[in-house]
Amino acid sequence: MVSRRELLDELRVKPGSAPRLDERHPDARVGAANKQEGLERIATLAEHLGTLHARLYAEATRSVLLVLQGMDASGKDGTIRTIFTGVIPQGCRVQSFKAPTLSELAHDYLWRIHSVCPARGEIGIFNRSHYEDVVAVRVRKLAPEKVWRRRYDQICAFERMLTDEGTTVVKVFLHLSRDEQRRRLQDRLDNPEKRWKFHLGDLDDRKRWDDFAAAYEEALHKTSTDWAPWYVVPADHNWSRNLAVAEVLVAALERLDPKLPDPDPAMINATIV
Repeated sequence: MVSRRELLDELRVKPGSAPRLDERHPDARVGAANKQEGLERIATLAEHLGTLHARLYAEATRSVLLVLQGMDASGKDGTIRTIFTGVIPQGCRVQSFKAPTLSELAHDYLWRIHSVCPARGEIGIFNRSHYEDVVAVRVRKLAPEKVWRRRYDQICAFERMLTDEGTTVVKVFLHLSRDEQRRRLQDRLDNPEKRWKFHLGDLDDRKRWDDFAAAYEEALHKTSTDWAPWYVVPADHNWSRNLAVAEVLVAALERLDPKLPDPDPAMINATIV
């Protein structure tokens, strides 16, 4: 089995390089020799993530932002549900971005993003993100090319500012195959407990698969930077996807190495009566 460093190198889109999504295998199983080993590793990482987050929350000087992007049914919700079981709830926020409201449209496209970025001590999770403004906007022709194309540089500058101000930005693209998406969408349609997740618009987007793939290819190429690189995670197998995202996130927190604040001297050797 490869080391974590080797795994992250394999998943990372090197700045200035194309991700070559068509050469990456969405059905690859990474991070563990088999599913059982992978599930055990996920449990260990989730516990460790909880410890690291508690220290980050207590330290209250820096933050982490996890950006999750991917095709419909790539597993953004499932990833969040699985790996964040041990974090402090009040210090972790999930934000989903849908079509902008009239109020949001009255501002620049990053206004609604910046307003929900994590505060110091928090982990913020974006289920979709500002990258919809260079992917969905492009594919659905919601803005002229000259508008969405200039956003690559704007987003890089925005993420640079976040990084300079103490937010570690971790960006993950969940790489799903077209066949697996079909299976998952059909499962949503057939299962009454999952049918609420299904929208007819998903089928319209599925028809534009190649357009979305091309848009993601360019977006990842243009915005994978030294300060906020992209990681492409195979997403056809849930356990492997969850494991890879957990490894990427825990590695980022370990690099931060958050510290618990020094206790009040009056508390040392104190006895509760």
